[in-house]
Amino acid sequence: MRRLAVLIWLVLSSAAFALDPTEMLDDPALEAQARELDHALRCVVCQSESVASSNAQWAVDARRSIREQVAAGQTNAQVVDFFVERYGEFVLMTPRVSGSNWMLWAAGPLMFLLALGIGIGYLRGRSRAPAVADAGLNDAETRRLREIMDE
Repeated sequence: MRRLAVLIWLVLSSAAFALDPTEMLDDPALEAQARELDHALRCVVCQSESVASSNAQWAVDARRSIREQVAAGQTNAQVVDFFVERYGEFVLMTPRVSGSNWMLWAAGPLMFLLALGIGIGYLRGRSRAPAVADAGLNDAETRRLREIMDE
C-alpha cells in the first residue's frame, strides 16, 4: 500500500520537477513572465503538454531559451514570434485566430447555427403540414378484414 502511495505521488508530482531550480531567473517579475510563456508554448516532442510541464530535452532547451530571451529584455510577443518562426503555429497552446485558422475557430459555432436552422425549419414545416384524416376502411377492406377475423 505504501509503495502504491509513493508511486501515485511520483506520477502526480512529475510536472513539479519539470523546472530545474537552476533554470529560474533571479528577478521574480522576469521569472513570472518566463513561466507565463512556458505555459503558452507547446512541447513539440510531447505534443500534448506545455513547455512548463514537459520533461523532454526539447522542453528543457525551450525553457532555457525563453529565460535567456526574457533576461535580454524581449517582450512576450517577441519570444512567441521566435518560436512560431521556427516551429510554426503548432507550438502555440492556443493557436492564433488569423489566416486560415479563422475557419477552424468559426466551424463549431457555424455548424451549431446551421443545425439549429435546419431543426427549426423542420419543426415549422411539420407544424404547417395538413393533418392526414383517417378515412377508415372501404367496403372491400371491411369484407376482407371480416374474412381474416373469422379464420
